[in-house]
Amino acid sequence: MKNSFWIRKNHFTPAAVICMILLPAAAALICMCMGRMSLPVPEVIRTLAGALLHGETDSQNYSIIMNLRLPRILMAVIIGAGLTCAGDTFQALFSNPLATPDILGVSSGTCVGAILAILTSRSILETQLIALVFGLASVWITLWLARSKESQSVVFLVLAGVIISSLFDAVGSLLKYTADPMNELPEITYWLLGSFTSASYKEILIGSPLILIGILIIYLLRFRLNILSLSEDEAKASGIDLKKTRLIFILAATMITASCVSMCGQVGWVGLLIPHCARMLTGSNNRFVIPASISLGSSFMIVIDTLSRSISVIELPLSVLTAILGAPIFISLLKKNGRNLR
Repeated sequence: MKNSFWIRKNHFTPAAVICMILLPAAAALICMCMGRMSLPVPEVIRTLAGALLHGETDSQNYSIIMNLRLPRILMAVIIGAGLTCAGDTFQALFSNPLATPDILGVSSGTCVGAILAILTSRSILETQLIALVFGLASVWITLWLARSKESQSVVFLVLAGVIISSLFDAVGSLLKYTADPMNELPEITYWLLGSFTSASYKEILIGSPLILIGILIIYLLRFRLNILSLSEDEAKASGIDLKKTRLIFILAATMITASCVSMCGQVGWVGLLIPHCARMLTGSNNRFVIPASISLGSSFMIVIDTLSRSISVIELPLSVLTAILGAPIFISLLKKNGRNLR
């Protein structure tokens, strides 16, 4: 059986559980050693143990690991897991393997909020909060446009998302056109390309709760995604409230996406590519796809961030690297396993 390593008797095998736990942990440990100043694995472990057990704060290694690399890795874990979870949700919800976390216009709205905050010289945390509010507002407008007396049509919902996304993209372009080309425009452009440069424990503490809550909701209700991916008549026969359940998933995925974009800007391909990789390992049952995606998404994002800060003298934007790596991988997966994506 192709997936016998991962799933047996409708449960994850012990080996699969161990792999899903160890993969992000191993990626984090290895990537913590990498950078412009390389550190051996034993030294990293010793520094982490010293910081946790004795609170050591006076070494150069402590400053590099605890103040610079660890916050970025923690943010990468949260962002990777969140975007992948949101991508999984929308792909199952709309029965569309090409659905992405920004399908309802949340990324465009969040970017407009961030641009406004940058133009008004707000702090990083204020920029994050304003961007989050605009992202949630854009999806609320999408839901309002697609409302129906009887039920919420998935087709109208996607169309409304396309309309609102285009509208906010136009507003964002107009705001960039009015920005100071010497100071504000470079900052806006760099933010939109995605980066973990501003990662800090305070920013993670403020931005991660909505992401973690959204992931928890999707994880606990993941079996219902299998029902929502059925035809309308088959889904109604299950006895669940389709409109309410669909709305819960949309709000949870929207909270995740808006928070992720507000923390680090736009990061493409993660919410599209990783869910397909998880399905190729576990099959199409979302009970197994969601946990596998969380593990793979976290690990992938850790690697991407490490490459962005290590392979060049200047830090490369995340969205550039995810596109450069994601597109060839996705094409390869399509050629080898196209029938599994249906």
